[in-house]
Amino acid sequence: MELDVRQTVDWMVKANEKVQEQKDYLSQLDRAIGDGDHGINMARGFQEIANTLPNEEFEEVSDVLKKTATIVMSKVGGASGPLYGTAFLKMSMESKGSNVDGETFEKMVGAAVEGLKQRGKAKEGEKTMIDVWSPVLDVLKEVSEINGEKIREAAHTAMEATKDMVATKGRAAYLKERSKDHLDPGSVSSYYLFEALAETLEKG
Repeated sequence: MELDVRQTVDWMVKANEKVQEQKDYLSQLDRAIGDGDHGINMARGFQEIANTLPNEEFEEVSDVLKKTATIVMSKVGGASGPLYGTAFLKMSMESKGSNVDGETFEKMVGAAVEGLKQRGKAKEGEKTMIDVWSPVLDVLKEVSEINGEKIREAAHTAMEATKDMVATKGRAAYLKERSKDHLDPGSVSSYYLFEALAETLEKG
């Protein structure tokens, strides 16, 4: 299965629907261990994405993701804007000039994970969005096609696992052991993104 331009636009529009539905929940999670604005920031950025992408023409998937990255970086505040923007930009660069099959998508997510690590100066196990993106990459390495169901399962399990982690990056790190028993907001919004991808692929 390949990911085409229309599906990529649909993916981002569906991601926006989920972010809008869960905006208050994301901010509630962020109030517990962060500065409380993750839902508002993500909702503002993804609403602009949903308003923009369906009304523009794109030649390839890379172009959709590049536009998405630009909007995220300009509209999403806090740490999330640069991080999500970097992830989408790295995916765009990796897919430039290519049809997005399973192998290419694995490389795209791999580039995004490396970008997130460099931008956030973080690694796996530090209670950040990397703790969802990296397990998704692991699943992609095991399958030859873009398998939405496996991506969704991996992302959900990984998101739930952040509850038991102690944060060592970002504002949550100041709470040390008290950051346990809370889901990481960036990991939850990352799950919504991959859940939206799975639903888009199922729709065809």
